[in-house]
Amino acid sequence: MKLLVRGGSIAAGYGVRKGYVDTVAAALQPRRIEVINRSRFRETSFDGIATFDEDIAPCRPQILLIHFGVDDAFHPVYRSEFQENLVRLIRLSRRRFDPLILLATSHTFDNPHDMEAVAIYYRSLRIVASDLACVLVPVHLRWAGYLSENGLSGADLVQPDDRHPNERGHQVIAEAVMTTIREVLQLSF
Repeated sequence: MKLLVRGGSIAAGYGVRKGYVDTVAAALQPRRIEVINRSRFRETSFDGIATFDEDIAPCRPQILLIHFGVDDAFHPVYRSEFQENLVRLIRLSRRRFDPLILLATSHTFDNPHDMEAVAIYYRSLRIVASDLACVLVPVHLRWAGYLSENGLSGADLVQPDDRHPNERGHQVIAEAVMTTIREVLQLSF
């Protein structure tokens, strides 16, 4: 079985030695689930559409994790365009190889203006997941819970630019993704 991750900077592991995709791959390897990461720094959902035939289609993954949003919010891609791009990626994938599709949000931001900006994209992810029967991975909720449980601020889990998680932040994202994968695939580990 193959799980393909397609996203931007966060999914690509920008600025860290070990990103969340590496942690997920290591956890799934004993289950014979190959994890392929086709994410790149500063790519938006427009890049996901533009490179679909090169990055996603040839792999024909049984599980597709789409993780765009933060780069879209800050580069800027209009929310309506972002939502339409997600719909196009999902429809193309289902038409070609019909994978289980996961849509992931990202972390929370301490700066209220930045949080307001990304919250719009997280809502779009939730809407698309509901409308097109995809599985939402609510990373932002797990992230907020982790901060609260451990008495931390967002700055403790991100790099100096606030847009990219540090390695500890990537671990929180990996836990959110793995929780969803365990539930959906009914795995125990």
